[in-house]
Amino acid sequence: MLKIRKAVIPAAGYGTRFLPATKAQPKEMLPVVDKPIIQYVVEEIAAAGIKDIVIVTGWQKRSIEDHFDYPFELEKRLEEAGKIKELKEVRRIAELANFIFIRQKGRYGNAAPVINAEHLVGNEPFAVVWGDEFIYANPPRLKQMINVFNKYQCSVISAVKVKKEEAYRYGIARVKPMRGNICRILEIVEKPTPEEAPSLLATHGAYILTPAIFKILRSLKPSKNGEIWLVDAINKLAKKEKVLCCLIKNATYYDTGNKFGYLRANIEFGLRHPEIKKEFREYLKNKKL
Repeated sequence: MLKIRKAVIPAAGYGTRFLPATKAQPKEMLPVVDKPIIQYVVEEIAAAGIKDIVIVTGWQKRSIEDHFDYPFELEKRLEEAGKIKELKEVRRIAELANFIFIRQKGRYGNAAPVINAEHLVGNEPFAVVWGDEFIYANPPRLKQMINVFNKYQCSVISAVKVKKEEAYRYGIARVKPMRGNICRILEIVEKPTPEEAPSLLATHGAYILTPAIFKILRSLKPSKNGEIWLVDAINKLAKKEKVLCCLIKNATYYDTGNKFGYLRANIEFGLRHPEIKKEFREYLKNKKL
């Protein structure tokens, strides 16, 4: 039985929706309370049992590499100051996975970083998880998806239900129901109007793909903007082999790539944080708007 051993995180975008905050720092490193967005993504991947993570970056993303490295000088200062809890945490981050960092080259669009990682993935199924958004779920989203892959041995995409009036924001799947929370994807329609939406299943954020995707990705023709899109390749893949969507159970989607979603994530995770939740809840309760 094939197993998912590697994950790819595309993290080369410019984060223009967060300018000027992202002028000198990656959007993936913006904090949700006290952890950068991309750390939540990496922790989800690690919780699913994947040890090898390829992060595709650009020239302006060096701080991502530094974050998942061993900070010798910081560790030494924390140890000397007796801050053992903080010392263990920064070391734990570096030990979450085996990290491989590569630079995005060639074409543009969200399919480009996946192509760039082909030589590291090889001829085996793999996961792709965006670095600037995440789904909080129990069990973790990617773990739920891997369970589906282990059963069906085919590509699997995460899905969440959205309101009809929100369909225009997402790629919405036209599906054939199978069993429980599993459907077969016939097509993904990008950002349809509410009237044109083929379902209420938004398929995005995390993907388990077979290596057949690479041949399709290489053959994609760029859009008018010169970009190539992963959804176009998945639609072609779905015509050649089975592609499933897994409606994630106990899930809350955080689109931290936009300002409202980012602020919402900080509020909700702040209300869960053991150090500040009581004080923060009281502050919000008494805040007059």
